[in-house]
Amino acid sequence: MGRFARNLMARATGGSVALSRMWPGRTDRLIIAPHDLRTADATRAAEIYAGRFVFAGKIVTCHGRSVFDLEPPSEDWEVALLGFGWLRHLRAADTALTRANARALVDDWISNAARKRSTGRRPDVLARRVISLLSQAPLVLGDSDGKFYRRYLRGLTREIRYLRYTTLDIDGVPRLQVLIALCYAALCLANQGKHIRTATRKLADELQRQILPDGGHISRNPGALIELLIDLLPLRQTFAARNIPPPAALLNAIDRMMPMLRFFRHGDGSFALFNGMSSAPSDLLATVLAYDDTHGLPMSYMPHSGFQRLDTGAMTVIIDTGAPPPPSVSQDAHAGCLSFELSSGPSRIVVNCGMPTTGRDNWRAFARSTAAHSTLTYQDTSSCHFVELSAMKRLLHGAPIVSGPSQVESYREVVADGMLLSTAHNGYLARFGVMHRRTLMVAHDGSRLDGEDTVSPAPGTRIKGNDTEYAVRFHLHPLVKANRLSDGRGVMLVLPNREVWTFEALDDNVDLQDSVFLAGNEGPRRTAQIVIRQNSRRAPSIRWSFVRSTTSAPAAGARRTASREPELPL
Repeated sequence: MGRFARNLMARATGGSVALSRMWPGRTDRLIIAPHDLRTADATRAAEIYAGRFVFAGKIVTCHGRSVFDLEPPSEDWEVALLGFGWLRHLRAADTALTRANARALVDDWISNAARKRSTGRRPDVLARRVISLLSQAPLVLGDSDGKFYRRYLRGLTREIRYLRYTTLDIDGVPRLQVLIALCYAALCLANQGKHIRTATRKLADELQRQILPDGGHISRNPGALIELLIDLLPLRQTFAARNIPPPAALLNAIDRMMPMLRFFRHGDGSFALFNGMSSAPSDLLATVLAYDDTHGLPMSYMPHSGFQRLDTGAMTVIIDTGAPPPPSVSQDAHAGCLSFELSSGPSRIVVNCGMPTTGRDNWRAFARSTAAHSTLTYQDTSSCHFVELSAMKRLLHGAPIVSGPSQVESYREVVADGMLLSTAHNGYLARFGVMHRRTLMVAHDGSRLDGEDTVSPAPGTRIKGNDTEYAVRFHLHPLVKANRLSDGRGVMLVLPNREVWTFEALDDNVDLQDSVFLAGNEGPRRTAQIVIRQNSRRAPSIRWSFVRSTTSAPAAGARRTASREPELPL
């Protein structure tokens, strides 16, 4: 209801007259253009000049028509078009032809009614467009006349006016992106002294709220760190270029977020797949890490974000030990409590399914479920409840988490044989009367990971219902070749570097079933998952282990055999 009231207020104050009063004073020139850290490809300028716009895996050819008049092939494509990030490719070519092309496209947008599309008014898209128009202003305005210069500023000011009221109805990363864009606008345009102070104060307050003390984002999505840092780092430079001290909250947020980036990285440089994380763009990540002045080792425990990291030898284990984020920022959060990812050197072994970079709506329900994570599922249900009514999804701009684990315990200690982590959550307690407890122990040399998953009632209670089936899943990376052992109690795993690991569950039968890896650069890929099923009344605990072999795999490798389950639609 609060979101609904804010939305009505935003719409009521969204008219051009009301907005002009919210942005008093006029600007007559641009003072500075911020630096764009995103990678530019000059070869794409020729495609854009030829009328071919390639975004989010879709190609649209204009054939002489305005690209803004065409029906977008997907929402992701439209978001990329209306964000104007493609202007950086034209700037990378830096020719008179590309500058004229950029001016023509921007002028077409300023005078085109398509700018009123709902996608173009999304806060994150609008913020990206404002930042792009500011940062690529030298390209667009370089050879322009005074008439176009004034029209450009009027169009940009109109975009900024709309941007100012969108913060009433959003939260999370989009809200920060809007405030970052408003800070850029105040710093880059003339006669904005008052707005510099106001925008800086609002951004500082929001950074203190959304960036947790350990450097994680309030949404618990590792990808949010990259998205924010790629804009915050140039913003820090823009303050310096204007000889204005950056707010302390901005500097502190950057210093905290940098170590958190390394916390989520595996040995191959990829990110752990939690809470909406997809494949990390290698170019953006390399650019962001180049600005890391501390080069300090990340902590092994992030208490505010709710993650644990176990590093021994070449082994890395990253575990989700936190409760779901607040509902207002949980539209992309997953029900993956106590899930983990395992890697050995440059090879990932156990992963979560993750989220695709494009076409997310097709996979969103599955990717957010507990079954898409390497953890325990009770009665094939998720540990969190999501908003399911379509009307509520439209009102809330997604499907936030409305209930889930409220208590998540984690305790780690160094023992004689290695490092021990004990965890538990109560996500299944209210519905089924059970707690999920997971214990992990890694050997000091990184050659072995032992685990135990237990389903038991809380003290003084008993298990509800007659159906007490549960399953423990371990999703494997697509590059891992898995072969079920003949005794049915284990699986041999061959990594890309020919390293061999063995999964064993001495007391239970092990199945090898189909799964899907959603976070690949080339889109969803078929893979395998190790599944152990049990009855919580007959066998409340499952013990298992991953052990590295001292011998390498034969040159021919091992073929994967899997029990046939219903295939996932790819």
